[in-house]
Amino acid sequence: MVTAGSEVSGGIQRVPGVPGVEDPVGLAKWMASAGLADLGELRGVRLIAGGRSNLTYRLDLDGGAVVLRRPPLGHVLPSAHDMNREYRVLSALSGTAVPVPQPLANCRDVDVIGAPFYLMRFVDGLVLRTMQDGAILAAEQAAELSDLLASMMATIHGIDYAAVGLGDFGRPEGYLARQLSRWQRQWELSNTREMPGYAELVARLAAGLPESAEGTLVHGDFRLDNTLVRLTTPASIAAVVDWEMSTLGDPLADLGLTLSYWADGGAAFPDLNVGATVTALPGFYTRAQFAARYAELTGRDVSGVGYYVAFGYFKLAVVLEGIHARYLLHQTVGEGFEREGPAVPILIARAHQLLDTLE
Repeated sequence: MVTAGSEVSGGIQRVPGVPGVEDPVGLAKWMASAGLADLGELRGVRLIAGGRSNLTYRLDLDGGAVVLRRPPLGHVLPSAHDMNREYRVLSALSGTAVPVPQPLANCRDVDVIGAPFYLMRFVDGLVLRTMQDGAILAAEQAAELSDLLASMMATIHGIDYAAVGLGDFGRPEGYLARQLSRWQRQWELSNTREMPGYAELVARLAAGLPESAEGTLVHGDFRLDNTLVRLTTPASIAAVVDWEMSTLGDPLADLGLTLSYWADGGAAFPDLNVGATVTALPGFYTRAQFAARYAELTGRDVSGVGYYVAFGYFKLAVVLEGIHARYLLHQTVGEGFEREGPAVPILIARAHQLLDTLE
């Protein structure tokens, strides 16, 4: 069967391209050469909405759906959007207690679709991001998902990273200091305007840097909408996705970033309008409850997590400023990117407010 709007050329079905994958025929030829011919003909390519950094596409083939991940269009910052690194961590975690999509092939040849990319199996599951997404949840299910997320974070941080081949995946010692320097460099390369409070925030974070904690595998962007969930009885996390910022580092930085996204106790952050607001619904843990559950599971002291939440606001502000820069250059694909720029000063202000409470 040939889908509408497609044609067959040289024995390979020609399907319409999309921004970022303009040459599906070339992609199909590469897939065959990479040993994926058993997946059958490529029938369609479409962007999967939701991502704000690396671009994610669903490829429909005779043998099932496959997901393609590639860097964003234009304005790619140094050391960011490393497809090889993301593919490596997926390969390492396959078969462990951390569920990830099955990696299939990694392509470093930029001539195939214009950028490096990798392919992984499509995982069927729900992405719960907004309060509208969560309308199907009972309060008991929301509590169950909160506990699943805290448990999954504990599992990620408990992985024996050396045993799965990630012993050289990062340097835990001095992680936060390097993160602060790295995200300052990213800001300098992408900021589009004067930003009141930014320099002062960097100075406050530098002055309050905690001592290095034990090193674990960290996801780097862990939140509910970076998991695929199944509302079975009991509910489950089918896969943890979007590992582009993973490394070895301070596990409390992961916890702090998760809590910086968390809409706590009915406060859906209407002034922010980015990130997952679903956790504002009844039944979801509060931030304090989530942190307490994580501490119970891991035995870690989370009394100083407030600093890490402020650091999470800083990191998210830098990420969104980079996305805003791509949006201004018309290098984004999809909808909703106009919201990222206005969120940046709000995040900086929120980080200051939180640090004020810690002094």
